[in-house]
Amino acid sequence: MHQSGESTSFAGKSSKKAGGRGDFLKYGFLELDELWAGELDESDTTNGADFRMSLRNQLSEILPALLPGNPSDSLKGTELIRLTRLQLNGNYSDASLRYHFSIMSCDPASPIAKVEKGQGYYRRSAALPALSGAQELLALTQGRLDDLTAADHDMVDLAMLRIRKFRAVVTRYYEINGRFPFAFRKAFGKESPISNLWKYPELVLVDWETGGSADEEMSLDETMLAFKQRLGISPFNLHAARLRVQPSLLTYREDFFQTLAVSMWAQGGELIYAAPIEDEALADSLRRLSANFGVGVTSFGLTTEALDDLPRPAQILNAHPRETEAIMAKLEINRIATPRHRSQLDWAALSSMRNESEEAEKLVSWLTRCIDGRRAEAYKEE
Repeated sequence: MHQSGESTSFAGKSSKKAGGRGDFLKYGFLELDELWAGELDESDTTNGADFRMSLRNQLSEILPALLPGNPSDSLKGTELIRLTRLQLNGNYSDASLRYHFSIMSCDPASPIAKVEKGQGYYRRSAALPALSGAQELLALTQGRLDDLTAADHDMVDLAMLRIRKFRAVVTRYYEINGRFPFAFRKAFGKESPISNLWKYPELVLVDWETGGSADEEMSLDETMLAFKQRLGISPFNLHAARLRVQPSLLTYREDFFQTLAVSMWAQGGELIYAAPIEDEALADSLRRLSANFGVGVTSFGLTTEALDDLPRPAQILNAHPRETEAIMAKLEINRIATPRHRSQLDWAALSSMRNESEEAEKLVSWLTRCIDGRRAEAYKEE
């Protein structure tokens, strides 16, 4: 009812100011969202379009210094309005400021982000697309990372170490939970074509459908295995996974559609982030894409600081059970979207990959050995 009242007031103002339908179109749509959302107090509605731009620009300059960088320290809207008013020029209403906070939090170029589960706001970090995955860093010779060629080598080494640590954590996590990972590495070497980013996953996760208890090794039920083979049903499920360290509104589409592309041959695709997904606009965008295309999205809840505190990758992979338990306790797994499962593999596409990739051939050989030996085993380099 409140909106309809403001709409009537708006129509009245438009008719006085413009006096005709053409002038309504000229002025009305510039001011509609302002007046409807309480853009300015009544005394300041003489030039709504200019004030709107002015407010946006002011907020872009003011908010970075006010907003906390850590989402856990986010500011409620009421407190942020109070702090903003201390530096703001112009008599804007609370509704106007809340409206702009909400709109700007959906803009990846703005400094304000809204926490995914809650009502607070925090400072959006500047995205580092080049540091979001192992492939980009390993593709220096491809011209993909010209901006890093003059970068601090220590910074690049640190970024690579974080990526390797995350890959080791993901590998151990899925091994413990009864999924058998296979890593593609050579596909992303310096001499590899940049198109491999859209062709091969970092990991293939194998779920044996005929196994017993989840363990490092497990026997395959021979009766079920033979039964599925006679029916032409695969005894395992293969999901292709893309690993990324830092989620961002600037890069999530590329992350998502790369995951979709590299998993078309498999029975599912999964995009796995190290860092928590705390930006509400980012989480909602990923859920919408997942609903349309079926790719799962998971966060392991590891900030860059948490990755830095972890032991070296080799130590993670070879840790004793008690050490592994301590590492796993640091994870905060958050399933943003569940992958949509396909009943069949694209055998033609997998066969094509075998012809082009030595690692894909190793994947198939490993799975064949497990079936022949009636035992699911972790992959080991020969």
